[in-house]
Amino acid sequence: MSTLSNCRHAPLRTSRRASLLDALDIYRQRLALARLDDHALNDIGLTREQADTEATRPIWDIFRR
Repeated sequence: MSTLSNCRHAPLRTSRRASLLDALDIYRQRLALARLDDHALNDIGLTREQADTEATRPIWDIFRR
């Protein structure tokens, strides 16, 4: 039996369709990415443009995988 706290950092499910918990987790990750400063982005190897592109993707795009 899993709880929400156990699923928060789980990778995307292996099924063809992402769950609502996956969507919520990705939404939160994109918000966090948008808040990173340029120094933090440089540390993870991303430019501001790349981070902004990822952060502004529509949430429903994860259901198209």
